[in-house]
Amino acid sequence: MTESPARSDTAANAISDFGIDTTSQSTGEAIRDYFARLRGGELGSLPALLGLAALVIVFAALSDNFLTLNNTANLIAQGAGKMIIAMGLVYVLLLGEIDLSAGTASGVCAAVMAMHYVRAGNLLGGMGTTVFYVFVIGMLVAAALAVWMRIWAGAVLSVVAVLMAMLGVTPNAWLEMLLAVCIGAAIGCITGFMVSKIGMPSFVVTLALFITWQGVILQFIGEGGVFGIRTSSVLFNVANGSLSVFGSWVLCLIAAGGYALVVLGEHITRLRRGLVTQPTPIVLFKAGAVAVIAIVSTWLLTLNRSPNPDLVTIRGVPYVVPIILILLVIGTYALNRTRYGRHIYAVGGNAEAARRAGINVSKIRASVFVVSASAAAIGAIVYSSKAGSVDPQAGGLNTLLFAVGAAVIGGTSLFGGRGKVAHAVIGGLVLAVVENGLGLLRQPAAVVNIVTGLVLLLAATVDALSRRRAAVSGR
Repeated sequence: MTESPARSDTAANAISDFGIDTTSQSTGEAIRDYFARLRGGELGSLPALLGLAALVIVFAALSDNFLTLNNTANLIAQGAGKMIIAMGLVYVLLLGEIDLSAGTASGVCAAVMAMHYVRAGNLLGGMGTTVFYVFVIGMLVAAALAVWMRIWAGAVLSVVAVLMAMLGVTPNAWLEMLLAVCIGAAIGCITGFMVSKIGMPSFVVTLALFITWQGVILQFIGEGGVFGIRTSSVLFNVANGSLSVFGSWVLCLIAAGGYALVVLGEHITRLRRGLVTQPTPIVLFKAGAVAVIAIVSTWLLTLNRSPNPDLVTIRGVPYVVPIILILLVIGTYALNRTRYGRHIYAVGGNAEAARRAGINVSKIRASVFVVSASAAAIGAIVYSSKAGSVDPQAGGLNTLLFAVGAAVIGGTSLFGGRGKVAHAVIGGLVLAVVENGLGLLRQPAAVVNIVTGLVLLLAATVDALSRRRAAVSGR
């Protein structure tokens, strides 16, 4: 059959209306469009990347030890815990909320994990009868709240924490880490309930819990107490161990090859369907750049980086690198490729419009606190491993401030609706470079705090100005 002129015109009009989905760009047009978006205020993580490059150049010039292989590997491990906590905070910040309790919540998870290991799985003996049963009841309440809010993962993990506590399972490093994550999820359920169901401001709720969890940590560990975990090779090696040389190259192949397969596969699929996509040369350049970075980094980290190479051999990619990569992939996939992620961006952009579209805003708002607290628990595992112990200051001091700072410095907006998990990684690297570089220059803690605060202030200023520029450009 021959298509009628009227139907042809209708189809043409439809294509015109949705031209963004069917119009391809040349490489030059794509580059010009990118710079136009930069001028319009869509800066993304560019300021953080430029700042990171500038900091590396400055510290490399001022310290001969900064770019040594041993220091570079240590730098990643030192900042990994806060970086992971920042990944979870990105979910909260996307809604324009804040979780001030993430740091001390991670400390609670670390304290229980270490207590379970040190006390041979006997949390009842470690906590005391009253505190133990309050702890168990708290986990059960968290599970009940999660069921009410239909956050099934939170409910299951909370119940697992109760079972592990009541059964007194034999100490095992993997079970201890699972217990930490379960407690983090339970804490997130309680926080999310108070914010989403009761309607309390997240700032007030999490500030109160920040103080509460500090007291809980002190109750578990005691003033001046310390739980050592160095005797567990698995727990200690999380942040201090490295992959074998063979394992490092396998990780390189999986990371670089996986990224190339994903971006090229998506590119080819969109081309076949006639959808808009980046020009092929740009896609190939991205895949090639990631491959080159992965290969060079892996080659350098597989060299012997021991300060005393004649006595000790240290080579291989640190374990924290695949941990961060796995969390980055999972977090990015959840935000970019799932309905849950689209709902988070929708609620963060306009909660009322999202509600009218049928999105369960209350559930989304509660769930991001579960994600945040669970990520905080993983961060606790990493920074406790790096220290080799857990003390009453776990998760306190500047842990939270640096984690929030990492997310914001990397490009996540404090106003909600804009951000990526990758921003936490980039911002975490910036803060790790600042802390590490100033430490090598033997600067006091006061200078480190001042410089870190100014970097965060600069990032927040850039965020505010870029949003203003974007609003003006959109008129």
